[in-house]
Amino acid sequence: MEDLEIIDLYLQRSEMAISETAKKYGTFCHRIAKNILQIDADAEECVNDTYLQAWRSIPPQQPQRLGAWLGKIVRNIAINLWTKNHRQKRYAGMEELLDELEDCIPSPRTVEQELEGQELTEVLNAWLASLAHEDRILFVRRYWLGAAVKTLAAEYGIAPEKMAKRMYGLRKNLKAALEKEGYSL
Repeated sequence: MEDLEIIDLYLQRSEMAISETAKKYGTFCHRIAKNILQIDADAEECVNDTYLQAWRSIPPQQPQRLGAWLGKIVRNIAINLWTKNHRQKRYAGMEELLDELEDCIPSPRTVEQELEGQELTEVLNAWLASLAHEDRILFVRRYWLGAAVKTLAAEYGIAPEKMAKRMYGLRKNLKAALEKEGYSL
């Protein structure tokens, strides 16, 4: 079923919207949550919460890209659950991702920094657009979807060490681009 048809089911308040969303995007959403949380049961909980949030949000919202919209929701839910559970020291996977990016992206804390955050988004988007297609996909899969280096290496048929080096090169490139734009890291 096409996205517009699924959204129309939500607008009609048809419960089929949930089942059609699960058919089309369930695996995608589960993979995002599992990459962050590492535990199937927690990932499944996040996916179910995503369906509930979609049900409550459409209407009034009508997302242009349903898959990306759902991906953002499940990712935020998974990160919130990870943060809650991380206080209990249950997860280590997400900590590794955040540590890798720590040297590249400043954290907005003040109003001024919040405005800089909007500018940073523009810089990041321009940087991503400047990358080769494959590098852009790798970066987004690693740092937005949370894919493991081992998984990416296996899919590209290279050693995990080589993939880790490639990801390091991308982070180094990002850091240089940010410094060129005046961001001190």
